[in-house]
Amino acid sequence: MSVRELVVLGTASQVPTRHRNHNGYVLRWDGQGLLFDPGEGTQRQMLRAGVAAHDLHRICITHFHGDHSLGLAGVIQRINLDRVPHPVTAHYPASGEHFFDRLRYATAYRETVHLVQRPVAVDGELERSASYVLEARKLSHPVESYGYRLIEPDSRRMLPERLAAHGIAGPDVGRLQRLGELNGVTLDEVSEQRPGQRFAFVMDTRLCEGVHALAEGADMLVIESTFLDEDVQLALDHGHLTAGQAAEVAASAGVRHLVLTHFSQRYDDPAEFERQARAAGFTGELTIAKDLMRVPVPKRR
Repeated sequence: MSVRELVVLGTASQVPTRHRNHNGYVLRWDGQGLLFDPGEGTQRQMLRAGVAAHDLHRICITHFHGDHSLGLAGVIQRINLDRVPHPVTAHYPASGEHFFDRLRYATAYRETVHLVQRPVAVDGELERSASYVLEARKLSHPVESYGYRLIEPDSRRMLPERLAAHGIAGPDVGRLQRLGELNGVTLDEVSEQRPGQRFAFVMDTRLCEGVHALAEGADMLVIESTFLDEDVQLALDHGHLTAGQAAEVAASAGVRHLVLTHFSQRYDDPAEFERQARAAGFTGELTIAKDLMRVPVPKRR
């Protein structure tokens, strides 16, 4: 059975606190692991969360501020130390190539793993595999920043009662799926469209077109909510979102599960983020992220 879940490694913004590590998020998706924004301390948080270097297949950096990327050096060296047997692909803003290179070669180590650098320069598709398409959209932050979205291809769900009504069973079901028609019965008559799952990851940004595009129809949206609504001007000045703004985006986009994270250390009560998100009109499943939390991706529709 395939596992699709978010493993939260860290949830702090700018600086770590006693209870929150710098950013870090691992998406487990059908045997693949995607690491998003490894901030300082990510390697240790992976150990605590039970995520091994061998679990990682892709690294996605939204932007090159330290709380989203300073852990990259340690993660890359650990991937090589553990001799991960498969290539690992890294995506990051092309304008930060020099930062990526500095972090990749921050100290001496033996390279044993094929690390593929795939910088992002424009909106659109980055990778296509059998189980998902990975896309990027530009965000609005003082440095160039991109958000990411995983889209599973749509499929079809066979309907047993309709198959039975047409006398189709056993190997004939597979033949119908392959051919599209069998003995005058079409695939449309005995099945229905099943939309693929969508996962979106939005970090440091003001409200912009990219935020809405990434969130649209997401089964799970992981999004920064650095500030509470009373500090909306601070959020705008520094290129961030408030809890209410993030929730409004999720509500208008039809998000099923909203995960709020990247909290400013100025706030002591995480429950206030939930209250403001609900006040903004989001009625779906809501998680206020905590370090080392595991959040299942909602089941397919």
